Amino acid sequence: MKTEFRVRPFDSRITMNDALTERLAWEIEQTGRGAAALMLAGGTTPLQSYQALAQRPLAASSALEIFYSDERYVPTTSDASNFRGSRPLLEALALPAERILRVRTELPLERAVEDYERRLRALLRSTTRIPLGILGLGADGHTASLFTESDLRRANGKLAVSVQRPDGRSAVSVTPKLLERIAEIVFVVAGSDKRSALKAMIERKPDSIAARAVAAAPSIEIWADKDALPAS
Repeated sequence: MKTEFRVRPFDSRITMNDALTERLAWEIEQTGRGAAALMLAGGTTPLQSYQALAQRPLAASSALEIFYSDERYVPTTSDASNFRGSRPLLEALALPAERILRVRTELPLERAVEDYERRLRALLRSTTRIPLGILGLGADGHTASLFTESDLRRANGKLAVSVQRPDGRSAVSVTPKLLERIAEIVFVVAGSDKRSALKAMIERKPDSIAARAVAAAPSIEIWADKDALPAS
């Protein structure tokens, strides 16, 4: 049985960002009830929510862990780094360094992949819950840094994989095997340039890499502003 893609429409990107801020704040507050890990997406869409959260008095437990859907293989000081984009939130959470599972891009690429794989496997072996993961959707239909059929094939059986992005950069991405272990995935999608990709995903077109990447995930919501929503 296929997982249902539940679509939650928003009048604007602002209201969607506000909802994401509230959802993440709620999940962070719940970590007092036991060990939990949250997966953050990169890209530009969720950044405003991360920044808004950073301005709040967050009561995060030391049992909270943060990890990432993907990371460009760039220094952590680069504007292209997803880790750098989330730094204000991480600083507000004041988590111990070992509770932040970032891709160590200071390592050679394949060692960075092996290191991320090792730490993700340790996370899954533990009793830590993963109640929520955030993902984006590219105009080309990718999610995380899974762009092509080849990426999905090479990801088979792994939790992390190296990818050559269309822009020429390398990246490290989580895989469908990891995504299926997250209790709920929320896609945040904004902008008219995403409309065709979102339509293909909702309709589970064979060429929708995003739809295939989350095919085994237990629960999926798609949050989309009115510009991204396909015509009904």
